[in-house]
Amino acid sequence: MLVAPFGMAFAADTPASTDLPDLAPIRAKVYAKDYQSAADDLRALTATVKHADLYNLLGFSLRNLGQYDEAAKWYREALYYDPDHRNAIEYQGELFIKTGQLQRAKNNVQKLEFLCLQGCLELTQLREAVAAAEKR
Repeated sequence: MLVAPFGMAFAADTPASTDLPDLAPIRAKVYAKDYQSAADDLRALTATVKHADLYNLLGFSLRNLGQYDEAAKWYREALYYDPDHRNAIEYQGELFIKTGQLQRAKNNVQKLEFLCLQGCLELTQLREAVAAAEKR
C-alpha cells in the first residue's frame, strides 16, 4: 500500500515525452551542416512533439548557427525531459565553453563522469573541449 503513493510521486516528477517521429531526414541536414534548414524543421516539430532527442538536436543546430541563447533554452528542455541525456550534457557543456562559462562546462564533465563510469564518447569529447579552452 505504501508503494503506490511513492510510485505515483516519482512518475509526476518525470515529464511525459511524446512519440518521436523519424528524424533521419533532419539528421541528414545536420550532418550536411545545413543547420538552418534543420533548425526550421525541428522548430516546427516542437509544436506537437515533446522529446529530449528533438530538443537536443535543435539546440545543436542553433549552437552551430551561433544562436546561443536559443540553443541554451533547448538544451535545458532536453535535460528537463531526460536529465541523463549524455549528448545534451556534452553539447550544453560545449555551449558553456563558447559563452565563456568554463566552470559550468566542467560541471557537465562531472555529470558525465557520474553517468559514464566506464567512460563514453560524450565524456571524452567534452573533456577535450574543456582542455582546449583552458589552453586558450
